[in-house]
Amino acid sequence: MQVTIDDQGSTARVGLTGRLDIAGADAIALPLATLSGAKQSLVIDMAGVTFIASIGLRHLVSAAKALARRGGSLKLVNANPVVVEVITSAGLTQMLPIESRA
Repeated sequence: MQVTIDDQGSTARVGLTGRLDIAGADAIALPLATLSGAKQSLVIDMAGVTFIASIGLRHLVSAAKALARRGGSLKLVNANPVVVEVITSAGLTQMLPIESRA
């Protein structure tokens, strides 16, 4: 999993590329936790994510909850249909809103 971060201002933009499986989730855990504690909002570009497992969902949900507690928000953009289907099937579209473009 490759993670790119643009954290200028109160909103950080995070780009993810690769599989959000156990190894991928491990790679995003610290950056997401740090950013969700420091920023007002996160925009996560999922264009390069080809697979998402429950552990990956867990880290996204944790970041969304941390932001929401402080009045912030998390938004996913550019997710491919497979990722959208997993998030929708898990019933997480309210917590992890998905936009088709940034």
